[in-house]
Amino acid sequence: VRIVESGGGLVQPGASLRLSCAASGFTFTSYHIKWYRQAVGKERELVALITKDGSNTTYADFWRERFTISRDDVKFEAYLQMDSLHPEDPAVYYCNARRDSTPFADNWGRATQVVVCS
Repeated sequence: VRIVESGGGLVQPGASLRLSCAASGFTFTSYHIKWYRQAVGKERELVALITKDGSNTTYADFWRERFTISRDDVKFEAYLQMDSLHPEDPAVYYCNARRDSTPFADNWGRATQVVVCS
């Protein structure tokens, strides 16, 4: 099982980034995909979720208007489009793949860092 995040970086306020989550070693279409973030000194928190069939998405309120989660089941990838980045957005962003039917599974990547600085 392997999950690799990419796409983070240093940007200015108002810029956009697209995070990618590349998955391998498991049946991607059986897993819901979530993006979490963890800022310095804070706990990990959920940013967005997309269901295993891609039919539903959910966002934490703070990011609902600016972030978009999506998935490509052919490429076994998921994405987080981040627009109008704020100085409050910097964090490490984790991709999580969760299977909520047997056999249960919860897979994490190692994160990609986003820094917003003028």
